[in-house]
Amino acid sequence: MKFVVTGGRGFIGSHFVEAALEKGHSVFDIDKMTYAAHKTLPWDNHPHYKLIMDDIQNITHLPPCDIVINFAAESHVDNSISSSKTFVESNIVGTHNLLELVRGKAYERPLFFQISTDEVYGDTPIKSDAFSETDMLLPSNPYSASKAAAEMLILSYARTYGVKYIITRSSNNYGHRQYEEKLVAKCISCFKEKKRIPLHGSGNYMRDWIYVEDNIAAIFSLIESDIANETFNIAAGNELKNIDIVKEIMKWFDLDEEKWEDHVNFVDDRLGQDTRYALNCEKIQSSTAWRQSKSRGLKKLI
Repeated sequence: MKFVVTGGRGFIGSHFVEAALEKGHSVFDIDKMTYAAHKTLPWDNHPHYKLIMDDIQNITHLPPCDIVINFAAESHVDNSISSSKTFVESNIVGTHNLLELVRGKAYERPLFFQISTDEVYGDTPIKSDAFSETDMLLPSNPYSASKAAAEMLILSYARTYGVKYIITRSSNNYGHRQYEEKLVAKCISCFKEKKRIPLHGSGNYMRDWIYVEDNIAAIFSLIESDIANETFNIAAGNELKNIDIVKEIMKWFDLDEEKWEDHVNFVDDRLGQDTRYALNCEKIQSSTAWRQSKSRGLKKLI
């Protein structure tokens, strides 16, 4: 297959590109090379890979392809709270431009695959069931609102123009090549540099943590199942408190997890702080052969 990947120099996108090339597919990678993009990657000279340095808001042409998969996004919640304009521009206006380009292809129109987030649901009360795909979207911050708005655009283009789509809402990804503004990568860099790790509130906020390659496997399971016009949750069933992330990574550095207080600096909650995210993944499991990893905790990265 031929893929147009947006944001393929970023964290999750780069893992998709790597997997696609390993599977023998061709990739056109559109990336505006922001601060979180990788300047060099091992497949830069691969014969089936081409980097197009551009902004998805501004591109006027899509190369011939079977699937457009949109990883490109501003994603750091704190940044969206302090300055939301770039999130609206990239996550909403950029998605709109891509949809217009897909709509304009009268022949061999590609599938539009949107990478969304569990944050579009808002937070999950501690004793409540995990969110399913049919639950109401109630985003808590400008980042998650911009991702929810992008989803609404996609649904409207499917209804009005017949654009085929898939939307995936994944939980917190972690793994190699992640920019250190995210918690797991931040913990690793802080331990290496002997700095304290900033944690919101008391460190008891809960997230589901999925290894990035498991998310990519789920995405490919949908692509290879020839599914269209559906939305799917992707998560690991691996809920951990933020403070437990710190304790787990301390073990990687042979540090005594009982002394975690020596390595943490508690900071004020962010505005609109979500307490917990939890996803029900029965739909993707009933639709594909993908299954959540049976392991719990985190896969060691150092």
